[in-house]
Amino acid sequence: MNMETAELKKQLKQQIVQFLNLTSVNPDDIKDDEPLFGEGLGLDSIDSIELIVLLSREYGIEIKDPKEGRKILVDINTMAAYVEQHRTK
Repeated sequence: MNMETAELKKQLKQQIVQFLNLTSVNPDDIKDDEPLFGEGLGLDSIDSIELIVLLSREYGIEIKDPKEGRKILVDINTMAAYVEQHRTK
C-alpha cells in the first residue's frame, strides 16, 4: 500500500467518524477490512446515505444507485479503492 492510499484511508476513517457523529468510535480503531455495516462498525441504511453524501461532497463522486453504493461501502479498503479511481476533487 502506498503512502497516498494509507493517508486516504486515515482521512476516510476520520470523515466517517465526524460525519456520522460516531462519538464512541476512535478513527484509529477502525480496521481497513472491518465491515462498515452489520457485525463490524454497525452502520445502518441511513448511514449509507450519509456516506454517499460524504463521497459526493468531499471527493466529487456521484453514486446514483444504492446497490452500487453497497458494493463500495463494504469497508475502508473498498471505499479507498473506489475514491482513488473515481475522485474528481
